[in-house]
Amino acid sequence: MSASVNNESSRPLRILVSGGGTGGHIFPAVSIANALRRRDPSTEILFVGAEGRMEMERVPREGYKIVGLPVAGFDRKRLWRNVGVLIKLWKSMRLARKVLRDFGPDLAVGVGGYASGPMLKEAQKHGVPTLIQEQNSYAGVTNKLLGAKAAAICTAYPGMERFFPADRIIMTGNPVRADILKSSVSRADAKRELGFDPERPLILVVGGSLGARTVNESVAAGLDAWTAAGASVMWQTGKFYAAECEKLAQGRPNVKATPFISRMDLAYRAADIVVSRAGAGTISELQLLGKCVVLIPSPNVAEDHQRKNAEALAARDAAVMILDADARARLTPTVLSLLTDAPRRESLEANCRAMALTDADTRIVNKIYEILDRK
Repeated sequence: MSASVNNESSRPLRILVSGGGTGGHIFPAVSIANALRRRDPSTEILFVGAEGRMEMERVPREGYKIVGLPVAGFDRKRLWRNVGVLIKLWKSMRLARKVLRDFGPDLAVGVGGYASGPMLKEAQKHGVPTLIQEQNSYAGVTNKLLGAKAAAICTAYPGMERFFPADRIIMTGNPVRADILKSSVSRADAKRELGFDPERPLILVVGGSLGARTVNESVAAGLDAWTAAGASVMWQTGKFYAAECEKLAQGRPNVKATPFISRMDLAYRAADIVVSRAGAGTISELQLLGKCVVLIPSPNVAEDHQRKNAEALAARDAAVMILDADARARLTPTVLSLLTDAPRRESLEANCRAMALTDADTRIVNKIYEILDRK
């Protein structure tokens, strides 16, 4: 398949990858770029992100060039602030045109986030084929607007015809961090490596890189009950809440609180129960690993998409969902119930694993080459 694309051109394939703003956008984007390089190491890849967002640091660390656009999201609560947003959007469209002229991509990939809007809009306007990667079960505004002219829309959930043209949707799943899937260590050995008693069930809490106040307060309320029931807790607090949560963990030998977990591969392997927000990338990782998970969707995201992600799993009995407003009251007894019900945990694990779509990055690259072959 790849030979017909590369032989038609005297130069290497050029792919533009646009989006970012959160790790949930960056990890899939880098995974797609890495899969393109595996297919053909000569492929030229340029990232386009939003100035001041984390992709401007993370992407160069992965060995790729990135251009930043001065784009920002719309403020839906304080509409008067959007005058500045519109000016930034106009500047971003102009810069996006320059990027297209200078780089001359064969195809543009959009993974969501502020920057993908102006960049993919300009690509479509100038006849460059575009592929959209929609990670959530409820499509974002940017992707919905771009979908009408996209050559393909790669999704991770069924039923996306309500947002996009049905004939251009392909179910690929979400690309995830490669190191998450590489580990083959046993659950007991993973617990030992992380400093936990392998005989005790482990509750893993992941609330995002910045942290989530509701999740942290709900976990704090449950520590005594969970440890009394024989469990250990690995608590990723996020940097904003690290000091107060680490103080709560002091003097509890079976609780470790940390702002960031560097070895998520080990943490996932070790966990008997995972308590997590419901970001699309995290859910894809949990599905591929087949974990027993309690999802607390963040209410502070566009279109309430985390709740819809969580509902997609809860409806298939592949996860337990607790709304953010109910977490302080419900998280402690919910986790206690799972700790004492091994068959229920195993059922949730099996149903979660059954929803997984493997090799998403390769599937997306296959679609890119198919589009370029048609072109």
